[in-house]
Amino acid sequence: MSTQATLPEYQAYLETFSIDDVIARLDDHRDGQANAFESCCGRHLRAGRGDVLALVHEDTQGKVNTLSYAELEAESAKLAGWFAERGLGVGDRIACMLPRSPQLLVAVLATWRIGAVYQPLFTAFGPDAVDYRLGRADTRLVITDHANRFKFDGLTQCPPVLAVGGPTPEHSDDLDWVEALAHAPIQATPPRLSRDEPFLQMFTSGTVGKPKGVAVPLSAMPAFALYMELAVGLRETDRFWNMADPGWAYGLYYAITGPLLLGVTTHFCEAGFTAEGALAFMQRHGITNFAAAPTAYRLMKASGLFDDAHETLTLHRASSAGEPLNTEVVGWVERSLGCPVMDHYGQTETGMTCNNHHALDHPKHVGAMGVPMPGYRLAILDAEYQELPPGEPGVLAVDIANSPAHFFQGYTWQEKHPFAEGYYLTGDVVIRNEDGTFQFAGRDDDIITTAGYRVGPTDVENTVMTHPAVAESAAVGQPDEIRGEIIKSYIVLREGFEASEQLADEIRQRVRERLSTHAFPRVIEFVDVLPKTPSGKIQRFKLRADAAEKSATSAAQ
Repeated sequence: MSTQATLPEYQAYLETFSIDDVIARLDDHRDGQANAFESCCGRHLRAGRGDVLALVHEDTQGKVNTLSYAELEAESAKLAGWFAERGLGVGDRIACMLPRSPQLLVAVLATWRIGAVYQPLFTAFGPDAVDYRLGRADTRLVITDHANRFKFDGLTQCPPVLAVGGPTPEHSDDLDWVEALAHAPIQATPPRLSRDEPFLQMFTSGTVGKPKGVAVPLSAMPAFALYMELAVGLRETDRFWNMADPGWAYGLYYAITGPLLLGVTTHFCEAGFTAEGALAFMQRHGITNFAAAPTAYRLMKASGLFDDAHETLTLHRASSAGEPLNTEVVGWVERSLGCPVMDHYGQTETGMTCNNHHALDHPKHVGAMGVPMPGYRLAILDAEYQELPPGEPGVLAVDIANSPAHFFQGYTWQEKHPFAEGYYLTGDVVIRNEDGTFQFAGRDDDIITTAGYRVGPTDVENTVMTHPAVAESAAVGQPDEIRGEIIKSYIVLREGFEASEQLADEIRQRVRERLSTHAFPRVIEFVDVLPKTPSGKIQRFKLRADAAEKSATSAAQ
């Protein structure tokens, strides 16, 4: 990359790095406390930057809407006033299931403005996924629209619903978004909170049991800002588009929170992804900085539409997260999009921690995770939690005492204890190279990564099991050229039922409707028995190997 010679050198940057400097830049109160609204919006107005666009949004019909930071402040003040009148306040969970829209951004900022905790709900979730998350978090209010309203019917418990579009005859008790936005602006100043207090309530997929809660504290904001500045290389003049859905961590952390922390313009494209649509959106809005999962890059490449795109695009930097990019895709991005693409690694729990940084000069290898983000010390551990030397695979861990940017405090309801001997254990198997870069080597769990989404097999298996024909079920990832992995279910049927493609379609549809449209098994194989340990635990590693072998055989034919 020709610009590398002008970049700050990574090791030299570390020598002068101070997390306190980052904290001070994000908060003009300097009182040791924090408020996410103040850091993401209020302080930009006080700095005279209210006219800067916070959001450029394009709806499904191609209509463009914008929100300046001043308009975002004014709209969120009215919704926050309505929240406060209903008794909502510090620590309350407010959930939102909306498409990428101005209303979504206003809801997020209004939630933070009263010190409440924003809880994302992915628009592809079905009722089962929604029910668990609302019940677990004791959610006080749901914000949704008519297109998604049915997902809140028949839940074991549902808080009041604020409906964009207002109540309908079927849901006459719903509260009206227009009326809420007509409320007088809140007069109270945003509460100053301990930096240990949460401002986001996430859930992360697990291999055993239900999704685990991750309450993200206000102390995460410096790490989010650092990622945007150093790894993404985001600048005030950038026109930034992160394609990730804000119903998930990468989109919420880095398509909303991160850009707003830096006072930069973020872009929402409400329409579903197509290669043609993505190209047109980049051209129309002059996108200069782009982020997406590897699946998006693979689909863009496969379409053939982007092969000469560098002639009409203004991209300077591209970023990828979710799984490693391969050499072919990296080379294609540089040739066809006309800019370098950098691989980044992180988790819902930690945010991004190991990156190929656009804004720092360090060794960069295709397929590698990069180097630790400043503020983190990463280590590779053996089974006894001893640090391993370069070249030996082990579990990637965060050395908490020497990682001032680290913010993860543990799962919200102690569903799992991921700490040992002063380290946070990521569960990912990694190798550290001699030059200080890290290389992804695999996972020591059964998480499936499909199209950039992390899916716990237990969720899929439990939903498959609700079909009356199913006796046993196991879900694994099967290699896929476009999505990285697709979900494959191995199913043992109950006596009296026969395997058929019609039955397989019934099961797929059940998972799509009840769990999520991204977590259904695209491949179903009916088997007589599942491989198990003597204690009865399913040996998913054997099924993964079987799925990979059959996939390779099929591709070769």
